[in-house]
Amino acid sequence: MNARMSALFTALAAALLAGCGGDPPAGADGSAANAAPGAEKVLNVYNWSDYIGEDTIAGFQEETGIRVTYDVFDSNEVLEAKLMAGNTGYDIVVPSLTFLSRQVQAGVFQELDKSRLSNYGNLDPAFMALLATNDPGNLHSLPYLWGTTGIGYNVEKVREALGEDAPVDSWALVFEPENLAKLKGCGVAILDTPSEIIPPVLLYLGEQPNSFDEAVIQKGVDRLKELRPHITYFHSSQFINDLANGDICVAVGWSGDIIQAQARAEEAGKGVDVAYSIPKEGAPMWFDMLAIPKDARNVDNAYLFLDYLLRPDVMAGIQNYVMYASANQAALPMVDDAVLDDPGIYPDEDTKAKLFTLAVLPPEVDRLFNRHWTTLKTGQ
Repeated sequence: MNARMSALFTALAAALLAGCGGDPPAGADGSAANAAPGAEKVLNVYNWSDYIGEDTIAGFQEETGIRVTYDVFDSNEVLEAKLMAGNTGYDIVVPSLTFLSRQVQAGVFQELDKSRLSNYGNLDPAFMALLATNDPGNLHSLPYLWGTTGIGYNVEKVREALGEDAPVDSWALVFEPENLAKLKGCGVAILDTPSEIIPPVLLYLGEQPNSFDEAVIQKGVDRLKELRPHITYFHSSQFINDLANGDICVAVGWSGDIIQAQARAEEAGKGVDVAYSIPKEGAPMWFDMLAIPKDARNVDNAYLFLDYLLRPDVMAGIQNYVMYASANQAALPMVDDAVLDDPGIYPDEDTKAKLFTLAVLPPEVDRLFNRHWTTLKTGQ
């Protein structure tokens, strides 16, 4: 691991611990093995939208003969509802770390047999130590990708609405009602997930972003109510194409999704200039994890797919396509410089120091968030 990545993981360790490994098995050749004779050659995967390489699934199917059914979701709340109800029908799911932590406590995942993962040693041990804070011993999950939540914006349209001094480096751009009122005309999108929107609002208001105090949470909700008339829609994936096409001018979204929008805008060549900002006040840092539900039916195939994703060439291909960071240190030499050198994907030291992780919400706080969110979206 190079010095830049070592410094990155050191900073991530401090942030993760404030907010809330091992050698590879012998005999690994790094390739996906064929399914066991007589095993049903199917696999059901439930992942975030726009969150895998262009040919990742096709490559796995070709190597193994396993047919993959690949469904997508766009919020942790949707995934959690399925997991808690049981009988999901999925063999691999991808919850964010804070949600995974309480799902582990609820007993919805299998413990991983790491001896079945020949490429496990490609994961950075320092990173795995961080993740063990929420999944002790890394018993139930593997890291997939990680990133930040920040602001995507259309450079020209924001400048037209707010002038040359538009606060694009601050949450003030979207959390001050007078600014959002001026941006309403060109379109504003917000992630449809209260657990990732309420905390940065609280941070901007000078409160502890992970507060469980109902009175403090109410301050964030009250500010969101002021902003609501100026928000075009709440959605956790639609903003990618809308930003790229110039149909909206601002989105509070995930780093890689906005950088994807930037790339799509450049490819379209229609003069839409999209930028991503990690606000100077600080921003959420999150980790998405791979896990096998306890009721998975195709466990052997799930292990084959997990091991396939751990291969350096496969993970690098995913990173280069979706523009997110990973914990796979063996993949780094194959990751494009455009990804490694992008501060929106791998933030600089000053920015990393202000990142914070999201707390594992107790059930009563989670219910409070969701009640407020429903009221906010529907006005009822």
